Formats: sequence, structure tokens, C-alpha cells
Amino acid sequence: MATQTRKRIVKNGTAMKRRHGATAQKKSSEALANFLLPLIFIVGILFCLGFLMFMGYRTATASAFFDVKKVDIRGTNRLPKDEVEKIVSRQTEKSGVWNADLTQIRDDIEKLTAVKSAVVSRILPDSLRVNVNERIPQVVVKTDTSEFWTDDEAVNLGAVGKNDPRPPFVLLGWDVSRNEKANKDNLERVKIYLKMLNEWQDFELAKRVNMVNLSDLHTPLAIVQDSGETVTIILAKENLGKNLKKGLEGIAGRGKDFESIDVSSNNPRLRPRVK
Repeated sequence: MATQTRKRIVKNGTAMKRRHGATAQKKSSEALANFLLPLIFIVGILFCLGFLMFMGYRTATASAFFDVKKVDIRGTNRLPKDEVEKIVSRQTEKSGVWNADLTQIRDDIEKLTAVKSAVVSRILPDSLRVNVNERIPQVVVKTDTSEFWTDDEAVNLGAVGKNDPRPPFVLLGWDVSRNEKANKDNLERVKIYLKMLNEWQDFELAKRVNMVNLSDLHTPLAIVQDSGETVTIILAKENLGKNLKKGLEGIAGRGKDFESIDVSSNNPRLRPRVK
């Protein structure tokens, strides 16, 4: 009898535990549901609000209010402004000022040969400003077929105009090959030319020179006039001003008899004309 009683107690205890566990699990599920449902509801509301705000933003920024009505271009002298305006108009036709890709506009403007660098900025609600840093023509290059300007980076800036103010002398010896070596050598030619121009202006000698030939980068040549004849002065790469002065003094009044003078070493050498 006692054994049966214990069995009934155990069974009743187990049943109570099961009922208690089920009740606890039910309460836990209800608590979780009470937490998740409002959270999901809030997230849904926030998502809808965000979507509406995003669509509103897109609608607002794409409206006619932000259409480009003015392009303020500064820093252009040789470059026609309409070339810059065309690029800006093409890039902002659909985007307007607010959504304009300023980096892409800048990159496209800098592809223009005459432009060294550019800065593009927004002026809300309907304007863009473009500050252009133009390439400055500094050297006149003479080849067998043409004369053209280059800047200090050896970029071809187009033909020399009839009324363009010219530097005292032109550059010969340009490599017209379109390869990496030619570009590198031409850049070195421009550097030497500008060094000559700077030193010879200091010595007031630049006006005595008609041309410089830099076909050989190690042996610069200055071409001058003396006694009605063309004379070549062979220079060293260093002390260009001092060497030119020495050459001019060595050939003075002797141009009819000598076609060149070599002052690249300590002992100047005259070369007679072939008659």
C-alpha cells in the first residue's frame, strides 16, 4: 500500500513539474512575442519613414529648383569658356547642381590640353563655379613642318599665332616621336631651355640668340648672328650664361671666317668656314 502511495505521489509530482514547465515556457514565449512584435512594428515604421524621406530627397534634389542656371568660369585666358561650359552642361543635364558629380566634371575639364588643373564647386541652389589653372605657353618649338607653343611640362599647346608675343629665341631639336623616351627627352629640353632663358636674361644676352638646338641634350648649341653670318656656339650644360658670353666675345667680328666656336671646355676652339 505504501509503495502504491509513493508511486502516486511521484506521478503527481512529475505531472505538476510538467505543468509548471509548460506554464513557464508559455510565459516565456508570450514575453518574447510581446518584445518582438512591437520591435518589428517599430522597425517597419522606421523603414517606411526612411523610404519616404529618401524618395522625398530624390524628388527634391532632382527638381527644377536645382537645375544649373549659371556656370561661373574663372582663370581662362587662352581657353575658350564655351569648351568648359559644354562639359559642365553635359555632366549636369540630368543631375542638376545638387547631384552633380564634381569629381567627374573636374576630370573631364582637366583632359583639355590647355588645362593644367581645375577645381569645381557647387553654389546652391542653381550654380557651379569652375576655377581653371591654365597651362602657360613658355617655349616656341620649331620643327621641319611647324612652330608651336609648349609649357614647362613639354605639353604641345598649339600653333604659334601671328600676333603672339614670342620669347627671344626658339627651340630646335624637338623629338616628334610619340613614345615615352621622346616625351622624357623633350621635357629635359624644355628644362634646359628655361634655364638658358633665365640665365641669359640675367646677363642681358638672350636678345643676342636667335635659336638654341638641343637635339643632343649633352651638347647645347646657341645659334647667333655675327657679321651678317650664322654662327653656332657650342656650350656646356653648366654655366650657360658665362659660356655664352665667352662664345660671343670669342666670335665677335669674325663671323665671316668662322662658322662655330666651342666653349664647352676651358680652351675655346674656332671652326673655320669652308669656302
